[in-house]
Amino acid sequence: MRKFILGTCLSFACLIGTSYAATAPEQVTSKFQTTYAKTQYPIVFSHGMSGFIRIGTDPLGVDYWYQILPDLARNGANVWASRVSPFNSSEIRGEQLLHQVEEVIALTGSPKVNLIGHSHGGPTIRYVAGVRPELVASMTAIGAPHQGSPVSDFILKIRDTAPILETPIVAVVNLLSKAIIWAQGLDPVSFPHDSLAGANSLSLAGSAIFNQKYPIGVPQNSCSEGLYREQGIYNYSFTGIGTVTNPLDVDSALKITSLLIDGGQENDGLVSRCSAKFGKTIRDDLNWNHLDEVNQVLGLKSVFAPDPVSMYRQHANRLKQQGL
Repeated sequence: MRKFILGTCLSFACLIGTSYAATAPEQVTSKFQTTYAKTQYPIVFSHGMSGFIRIGTDPLGVDYWYQILPDLARNGANVWASRVSPFNSSEIRGEQLLHQVEEVIALTGSPKVNLIGHSHGGPTIRYVAGVRPELVASMTAIGAPHQGSPVSDFILKIRDTAPILETPIVAVVNLLSKAIIWAQGLDPVSFPHDSLAGANSLSLAGSAIFNQKYPIGVPQNSCSEGLYREQGIYNYSFTGIGTVTNPLDVDSALKITSLLIDGGQENDGLVSRCSAKFGKTIRDDLNWNHLDEVNQVLGLKSVFAPDPVSMYRQHANRLKQQGL
């Protein structure tokens, strides 16, 4: 049993298929200060590509959802952080998440969950809703590339231009994927790693194919809103369009990748404002870059931007008010 900064963490093993065991959700609990974020259904978070739950141990450990989950727990939410392969296809990650959602439901007795996904976590939660919609009360996508990301296409173009680079690059990124799992105290062999499948999933063409299979909440027209409620599931999204939001923050490097997207206009460094459109748009003009959206790195952001921790708390209250 591992300790979070503000509570305890419960870890259970779940078997996905018959090929490997993946780490199941971790619950954050603490003494409620308010019930402001106490939703009817548990909230399950899904991290993005190269993501994790927590790397390192106290006092130097870092949560992916930096300070967000403990704050929600203090305000009454039943919050779970899921762990899937850092690099793999949307379908593989989605199947991993599905088994963890089923476990949360078994453990809590709740018939449904609220899903929140950042970046590649957006398509990941959409897979769960696509195959088991009865288990999902709502989906919220943050900075998620529903229409794909030109950054993935750029990487694949390099591969096509110089095929000799494919094997070494894929090997290096897969090694990084394994290192992320190892840094969480887990066996890297227990997770499948396929960085090329991840890049294909988030390409423009790969995303279009995925959208045809799992269309819930996806806009019918470019840069428009998707359906707010579909198959009984409420859909929301918000995203940033900033890049260099704090000169002291290392994520300012996202300015470089932002130039690959619409000439550097209206994107968070990896995902365009239009690609992030999903369901009901809460905000699509936040002065956040792709890492600010999960309060990284270590909470550094623009002093003129909304506090991510507060924004997630307000969204949990929004779900609560909706009866979710």
